Amino acid sequence: MERLSYIEKIRKFNRYYASVLGKIDQEIYQPPFPLTEARVIAEIHYRHGSTATEIRENLGIDRGYMSRMLQRFEEEAIITKSQSPEDKRQYLLELTEKGRAIFAEMVERANQGVGKMTQHLSERELSRLVTSMETIESIYAAERASDVTIRPFRPGDLGYIGYLHGKFYDEKYQFGRIFEYYVMKGLADFLYNTAGGEVWVAERNGEIIGSIAITKASDTEAQLRWFILDERHQGMGIGKKLMETALHFCRERGYQHVFLWTVATLEAARHLYRKYNFRLTEEKPNEEWGGTRVIEERWELDLSRKSGQ
Repeated sequence: MERLSYIEKIRKFNRYYASVLGKIDQEIYQPPFPLTEARVIAEIHYRHGSTATEIRENLGIDRGYMSRMLQRFEEEAIITKSQSPEDKRQYLLELTEKGRAIFAEMVERANQGVGKMTQHLSERELSRLVTSMETIESIYAAERASDVTIRPFRPGDLGYIGYLHGKFYDEKYQFGRIFEYYVMKGLADFLYNTAGGEVWVAERNGEIIGSIAITKASDTEAQLRWFILDERHQGMGIGKKLMETALHFCRERGYQHVFLWTVATLEAARHLYRKYNFRLTEEKPNEEWGGTRVIEERWELDLSRKSGQ
């Protein structure tokens, strides 16, 4: 009987929240892109390099409708298609410059719409709301992440980690070759001398989808580096697994302090750093990567104190 009561409460919440989502959709999604098409554009952005089949199955869209939609997107220069090297029958989808501009406009409208809907909430209420949402997400994400393996690097892995960084930061922020050189040089230096450090990769179905590393700065201080996760696999708790693996290593090795450098635009990563009690301690501008001015940030964690996790 108790389990039936839980089920009924879940169904009640589902009915209530469906109406909330409907209001959000009305605020955010306007012509010329109805809700389903807007969701496809967002999926292509977040899962760049995915196939139409993967996106269609993830969203539960009819095959014929999906085919017609993508054909129109291609004709209107919103997306490009390239043949998958793994399966010649499949095509990888990417947003064009026009498509990325459309997505950016959708994000801006979404932020405004959700901001309008939550403006009556206090900071405390908004924090409780987000925490509750994260709890729901984490419970179901744990099931999806169960087939992900976190393991120390093997020969050949570091080159692929460099590839992930170069590709992601060029496509997302146009950092270019100088940034890729910076990453590859650091990886090469680490490979020459791994004392006091380690690199881990997240692997799913034989594919490396993320990484994290610890390098030795001094006998008591470590640096967290090369933390990256393929956007197609975000929201599944994998970043948390990587972070906990790295911090456990630091505690086992007796490091008392951990620091890292990141850029201010990486909101998802910054959220995770806060979650693990890292503190922002330094900011500096950087114009070396692709000529675009970014703000580099130093975050620090004191392991000599109880983390509260």
